[in-house]
Amino acid sequence: MSEAFPGMPPPPPVAATRPAAVVVLYREGPQGVELFWVKREKALTFGGFYAFPGGKVDKADALVPVRGAVGDEAALRVAAARELFEETGVLVAEGAHRLSPERMKELRRELLEKRLSWSELVQRHGLLLRAEDFPDAGRWVTPEFAPVRFDTFFYLVKAPAHAQAEWLPGELSEAVWVTPAEALGRWEQGTALLHPPALHVLRVMGRFDTKEGALARLREQPHCEDFIARRIEFQQGVRVFPLRTETLPPATHTNAYVLGNGELLIVDPGADDEAEVARLLAMVEGLVAEGARVLAVLLTHHHEDHVGGVRVLKERLGVPLWCHARTADRSPVPADRLLEDGEVLELAGTPPQRWRVLHTPGHARGHLCLVDERTRAAVVGDMVASVGSIVIDPPEGDMGEYLRQLTRLRDWPVTTLHPSHGTAVADGPGKLQEYLDHRAAREARVVAAIPAQGATLAQVVERAYSDTPPFFLPLAERSALAVLLKLLEDGRVREASGRYLPG
Repeated sequence: MSEAFPGMPPPPPVAATRPAAVVVLYREGPQGVELFWVKREKALTFGGFYAFPGGKVDKADALVPVRGAVGDEAALRVAAARELFEETGVLVAEGAHRLSPERMKELRRELLEKRLSWSELVQRHGLLLRAEDFPDAGRWVTPEFAPVRFDTFFYLVKAPAHAQAEWLPGELSEAVWVTPAEALGRWEQGTALLHPPALHVLRVMGRFDTKEGALARLREQPHCEDFIARRIEFQQGVRVFPLRTETLPPATHTNAYVLGNGELLIVDPGADDEAEVARLLAMVEGLVAEGARVLAVLLTHHHEDHVGGVRVLKERLGVPLWCHARTADRSPVPADRLLEDGEVLELAGTPPQRWRVLHTPGHARGHLCLVDERTRAAVVGDMVASVGSIVIDPPEGDMGEYLRQLTRLRDWPVTTLHPSHGTAVADGPGKLQEYLDHRAAREARVVAAIPAQGATLAQVVERAYSDTPPFFLPLAERSALAVLLKLLEDGRVREASGRYLPG
């Protein structure tokens, strides 16, 4: 991403929520309570994250009756039962015990292949869905920054004695039984990304005593307002706090990060709106009240959507500002420490963190990334985005250097990427390779747009960026220039009298 530009279209409105249902399926075994969790394929919404079986409510769900519930409450439970069966093969309904395991598998395949509807399955086999089988276990609403949002109702369901949960390849890349302690251990190690609802469920079920007690605690969501989580910690010690900023669409927010498990670093407080900065301060002050200590504010680079709140935070918290020298040149407040490539920033805590500083110019001359030495997770600023793309704008931007730094990050290697725009990316190397492939394809189009007699910059843009919306053409021109400058450096094109010719 980059800064806003004149003539930019207004930001898209906050996405409307869609009703959804999730089932926390559990069983009691020799090791205590186990939960059946799933990992969604990376190409899907919330891909690469671990969660529990569930999905959105379909219109046809209203056709299936539920004993003890009507209207939306019934449709949500129908969706919960349907998604549970589709994703795990566990059928929770009166009469389900009459179906053999083989018949259950056949019905699941027919349902997934859309040869049979859920309503038909229930009716043909004399099944009855009951509200009491799906007790309320809390409600969570996706935060406003997300391009796709759900109003999700959770249900706590004990696996029936006859049930056999199984994973079928498809939308899921993993589905297994796990103890809450094992799952939380994965989250702490950075190998399992969790959204706030899943993290809350695991913490509650980790001290399971009775179903009634667990249900009561599941409905007591901490740090929420209107069912929206205000603390988002996809992996331990990496808290993301999206701030509404003037940035490039389709993004509407820039992520501030609060790193650490004791000593804290605040990265990129980008909003200049008082209310947005106040929200971030309230979260940080809550952590301080719990015993944390803010060490510094750190900037990945100087663009306005990353530095808008730095003055207020620095003054209110009384902490220093850290950044690269080329960012300090353009910072709205003086820097107190200049960071260099290879430095290690140590944060005391449980566990402690060691963040390796990488100087990654290309998008901006002073751009920094931070890589956690223990988990290899990386806070990557504007190197990549999981929503939108990254603008390389000469002379500040340098396409050749940007590509070299993408390759460097990919080969470090990193694991999860935490970008400034959008949600965390579980497959960091895959996303970095995707960016490299995209840039290579765009470069090939630029080369193809230059005939033997040469072409002006405007002609190159017209031919190589024909798929770009009109309001983005000014940015496309800057990107095209960045590619041409790289090609000049590589000796693949030459320039004469404002025209670019094959090298």
